[in-house]
Parts: sequence; C-alpha cells; structure tokens
Amino acid sequence: MLCRIRQSSAKLIPIVARSRGRCFKPTRFLASKAATESVETKQEKGAKITEPQDAQSRGLIDTQPPRGTRDFPPEEMRLRNWLFGEFAAVSRLFGFEQWDAPVLESEELFVRKAGEEITDQLYNFEDKGQRRVTLRPELTPSLARLVLQRRNLPLPAKWFAIGQCWRYERMTRGRRREHYQWNMDIIGVSGVEAEAELLAAITLFFERLGLTPADIGIKVSSRKVLQSVMSQYGVPPELFAKVCVIVDKVEKLPREQVEKELAALGVPVATIDGVLGAMSLRSLDALEALLGPGSEAVADLRRLFSLAAGYGYADWLVFDPSVVRGLAYYTGTVFEGFDREGKLRAICGGGRYDKLLGTFGGENQPCVGFGFGDAVIVELLKEKGLLPQLPHKVDDVVFAMDEALRAEASGVAMKLRRAGRSVELVLEAKKMKWAFKHAEKCGASRLVLVGAKEWERGAVSVKDLAKFDQSEVPLDQLV
Repeated sequence: MLCRIRQSSAKLIPIVARSRGRCFKPTRFLASKAATESVETKQEKGAKITEPQDAQSRGLIDTQPPRGTRDFPPEEMRLRNWLFGEFAAVSRLFGFEQWDAPVLESEELFVRKAGEEITDQLYNFEDKGQRRVTLRPELTPSLARLVLQRRNLPLPAKWFAIGQCWRYERMTRGRRREHYQWNMDIIGVSGVEAEAELLAAITLFFERLGLTPADIGIKVSSRKVLQSVMSQYGVPPELFAKVCVIVDKVEKLPREQVEKELAALGVPVATIDGVLGAMSLRSLDALEALLGPGSEAVADLRRLFSLAAGYGYADWLVFDPSVVRGLAYYTGTVFEGFDREGKLRAICGGGRYDKLLGTFGGENQPCVGFGFGDAVIVELLKEKGLLPQLPHKVDDVVFAMDEALRAEASGVAMKLRRAGRSVELVLEAKKMKWAFKHAEKCGASRLVLVGAKEWERGAVSVKDLAKFDQSEVPLDQLV
C-alpha cells in the first residue's frame, strides 16, 4: 500500500518504497525551473512536448548551485586558474612559501570576541562525533594554528595561501557566501617594514593586471589611532574591540546610525563626536596635532609612507583613520583596497595582529598579513575591460584517417604527450572536414593525420594550421 503524500506548490515527484509492510519516507526531487518553464511555454503554444517533460517526469533535480555559491565550468575555471596563477606568481616573486589547511575547522578557532560580525556568519554545526566544527570563514586563524604547531619555525616566516572561505552573509555585487581568498602573511617582523613589503606585493599584483592608482587606492591607518583617541576621552579598554566593529561601518552607514550604535555601548556623546571627528582627518600632520608629537601611531605611519615612496607605490596609498577593519585581532597598522569610483566593496584588506597567537594559548609573535578575495577583483576587471580572453587551446589534434589505424593514432598522441605537448585525440569516426573544424575550435597549432600510406612509410602528415602548409614527418622526428 502506497504512502499518501501531501502536495505542495513545488512540482514534486515522489518515490515511494515498501519494506516489511512499512513505507519509507518519500524522496522529493524538485523539477528545475528551466525545465518547468520550457514545458509550460510549449504547452501554451500547443507545441509537442519532448525532452523537458521527460526530464520533469524523471524528477530532474534543481540544477542551480546552492544560493551564494558558484559553479566553475571550463571557461570559468580557466579564468580562475589564471587569477590564482597571478596570486601565486606575485607571492613567489616576494619569496613566500605556500601553505593550506582543511576547509573544515574547529568552531572554537573562530569564536572570539562577542559582537564580531564574523561569529554570526559561520557555517557551523555539530559533526557525528559531537564536535563543534565550521567551514572556515577566513584563513588567518588556520595559519595561527599551523604556526603554533611548528615550535621551532625559523623566523621570519613568509607564507601565502589561496583557499576557499565560507560566510553566511547578505549577498551584494562581489560578495558571495563562498569565495576564494589569497592571503600573504609575515610572521616574526615587528617593524612596519613587513607592512610595506605586503603593500608592495598588492600593488605589483594590480600592475600586472593592468590597473593603476587612478583605478584603485589603498586606505591606510592604524588601530593605535583609535586607541589613542579613546584613551584621551577615558573610554574603557574593554570597549575598544566593539567600538572598532562600529567605526569600521562609518562609510557604510549614515552618521546617525553610527552614533546610535556607539551610544548603545555606553560611549558618551562628547566622546562619540571626538572619535568621529578624528576619523575624518586626512593628513598625518593633522593627526599629529591631535595626538601629539610623541604618538607611536603617527611615527609608524610616517615610516610606512616613507617606505612606500622608496618602493615606488606611494601614489596608491591614502591616509584614512576611519579604516580600522572589523576583526578583533588587529593591533596596529590596517589597510584596505578600494576602487576609486566607489562602485564596489573592499577589494582587499589586512593589517598587523601581534597578539593572535596568544589568544590560542601560544607565545605571541609579531604578525601581519592581508586577505584578497577573488570575487570583487573580477568584477572590477570586468568593469575596466581587463579580463583576459582565455579560450580552450591544445597544441595538436591527432586524427586517424582510417578506423583500422585507431590504435596507431593513439600511440602517436601518447608520443607527443610524452614530449610535453597537449594533444586532443579524435576518439570517434569523423570526416576530414570535421577534423579541420575541430582543430580550429581547439585552437590547435597542428593537425596530425595518421593515414595508411604515410604509416606504411613510417610517417604521418602534419598540417601547420598557422602557415597552412602540410608535410610528411617521419615518426622518429615527430615532436
């Protein structure tokens, strides 16, 4: 006896089974929107319904990826590989070594101070062993865990990673619930020379992609600026992290909303005015006048801008004390890349986090790093017309002109592959005209024809598709 299934508005195909007189819970398959629309359109037009209806009757799953995530078909994968290749190339130009860690991490690695937005955005759950785990929302805590493993790690250490991160957050242009992130971190250098080196890597990456300081700027400040201002107004140190989270929204929220959130923390009105006034300063001289000539924050920033001039990228930098970054572990210099037209969210960001290792029970080490997502930079490159054209390409197409030579053609393809050439072997019986079109579609430079007469002479015909000439090449000379 079949189980009764309550119908819903979705088009569902129930699968029902019986075992020992009991019904299993039916499995539902949601018909894809495209298939459903195709069926409905054809029904309206009175057309004959063929494949879409068949797919629906088979219970075709929803073919879209989960909300906020992406598929990478071959054309998108070529773009991703190119971008990741640029990330890695720049990192290696600066002498960095690559690392990685599991996407699934212990939840406690990321549950830090209350009020941090990232804590509320975790994809976290309890696994089958009753352990609290999460998909990593960022890479830096995983890096800290690895560094703590390596008790005799030679310092300074310069590491980079390209990893997938997950955050359950509101989606906007360039913001998804999963993304890939390029991180570069320096462990063991206490001076701003480390920040200057990382900023040099970021600007070199931009240059390699064809971007200029007219397209992108990098806002630079220090958490010490806000600390000094709050200290002047007598704000308790325990409020500092929460104030940072709110101040980080200065350019995203109306001033009234920022004031309201600060007041909710118990920050006096005069202090709010003082903090927001300091955040509006745009020169180091004005900042020094506010904080005094002995300010450590001012000294660090002056040194950093001086180093930037030496590297040759000072025109990329903009002093902006409102940049504090939302993560609680930052302790000093902070920076954030932005597009000059203001159409996109932050392109990249980072800073100094000298006390993160200590929060995990280890010995603190001076650390600085940045995170650079893959989504926003692609949007910007699209906007600027700078995305490269990356068609599918192979070196050779090998074609058996006679089915009896299929095995021989396979051997020719392997010979070329062993020589380091990328080879598309035609696997089905096709006509010569098709082979030429296929070679053109693959962007091949040569079409290698395995014919009976040539094979008897120990050779193949090679057509150079760029020069449009054809020659017979002995097998022992084919490379």
